[in-house]
Amino acid sequence: MIQRGMCRCKGGKQPMKHEHEHQHEHGHEHHHNHTKGRILTVRANSGLSGDMLMTGLLKMITSEDSLLDNILSAVMPELQGTVKIIKKQVNGIYGWHAKVNLPHQHEHRTLSDIMAIINASAMSDKGRALAIETFTLLAKAEGSVHGKSADEIHFHEVGALDSILDICVVCELFADIAPDRFVVSPLPIADGSVHCAHGIIPVPAPAVLEMLEGIPVRSFKGCGETVTPTAISLLKSLKAEFGLWPDMTVDKKALVYGTKIFENAPNGAIFASGKCL
Repeated sequence: MIQRGMCRCKGGKQPMKHEHEHQHEHGHEHHHNHTKGRILTVRANSGLSGDMLMTGLLKMITSEDSLLDNILSAVMPELQGTVKIIKKQVNGIYGWHAKVNLPHQHEHRTLSDIMAIINASAMSDKGRALAIETFTLLAKAEGSVHGKSADEIHFHEVGALDSILDICVVCELFADIAPDRFVVSPLPIADGSVHCAHGIIPVPAPAVLEMLEGIPVRSFKGCGETVTPTAISLLKSLKAEFGLWPDMTVDKKALVYGTKIFENAPNGAIFASGKCL
C-alpha cells in the first residue's frame, strides 16, 4: 500500500461541471432512498491514503484521464498534468496506481491560505465545502497534537500541495458520485514507525491517532503506516460508515494500490459501486 508518507505538519470562478453531471441532476430524486439508491464501498485491505482514494473514486466514474485533468486544473492550474493513473502489478495481480509528480514549492501554507485557494477554485459548491471541512478536520487534529490552534498549523511545501491535490480531487469526485451510502471496511492498523519532519514516530501517526476515536479498526500483520492523516480526515468528512460488504449489485469495481507494498499481506484496496439490493 502506502503512500507518499504523510507526517506533514484566484478570483472566484464558476463551479466546474463534469460531462456526466446531468445524470446526477436528473436522477437526484432517487438519492436518499436507501432501498433503490447507490452504494459506494471501499475495502481497505492494507490501508488507505489520499492518492488511493483519488484513484479508486475516479475509476468509479470513468476510465478516461480527461476528467482528472479537468478537476486538477480547476483546483490549481499548476496541478494539471501532475497525476497519471497507471497499471501496477503486485504479486502478479494488476491494479491501478496514482503516479504523482508535483512541482517543488518553497511555501508553507496555513489553513487560511488553503481555504483561500479552495474558495477561489473552479470546484463545484459541494466539492469545495467537503474540501474545506476535510482540511479543517486535519488542521484541528494536527493542532491538537502540537498544542496549537488549527489556524496556527502550517502545511509544509510539497506536503501542502500534495494534500491540496488529494483532498480537493477526492472531494470533487465524491460530490460527483453522490452515493446514498458510503461504506468502508474497518481500518487495518499495524505496529511500527514512520519517518517524518519530527523524527521517527510510532504508528498510527499522532494526527491519525487523534482522529481514530469512534472508528472501527482491525489488526494488520504488516509493519508501518497503513492509514494516512489525509485518508482518515477524508473518511470523516465524507461521513463514511464502517462495516461488512453492503448488499448491492456491483456495476463498477477497481483494485487500487498505494506506494508501499507489504510482504505476506493483502495489498491495496478494493473499490466498488452499484445499486442497493
